[in-house]
Amino acid sequence: MNGSHSLLMGYLLWIFGFMGSHRFYYGRPLTGTLWFFTLGLFFIGWIVDLFLMPGMNDDADHRYYEGNVDYNLAWILLTFLGAFGIHRFYMGKVFTGLLYLFTLGLFGLGILYDYWTLNEQIDLINE
Repeated sequence: MNGSHSLLMGYLLWIFGFMGSHRFYYGRPLTGTLWFFTLGLFFIGWIVDLFLMPGMNDDADHRYYEGNVDYNLAWILLTFLGAFGIHRFYMGKVFTGLLYLFTLGLFGLGILYDYWTLNEQIDLINE
């Protein structure tokens, strides 16, 4: 197992999990979006995820490559500074980092795109 994702980070994001953040982190954008629009399946799915988190973490560890770009740091940067493109600068994507910086994450749509695809973007860089 390569340890690309952190169970601790998953639980920290779970605090905001009724918005789907931990599900996006573990590479589950469809259910992350569902959690976002239903407040974690009306908070029931959010509570159930407390027990599913170790399995989601193991799946992500097997699915994504560890490398120079750290998934945890990139997710922290996206979650808290996404509108400024700091996560994109960290990944070496200077042009889009500047674009996000001057457009507040392409008016929020770029941030949503990155929530859906950040794991895959990092995975490509780390291969």
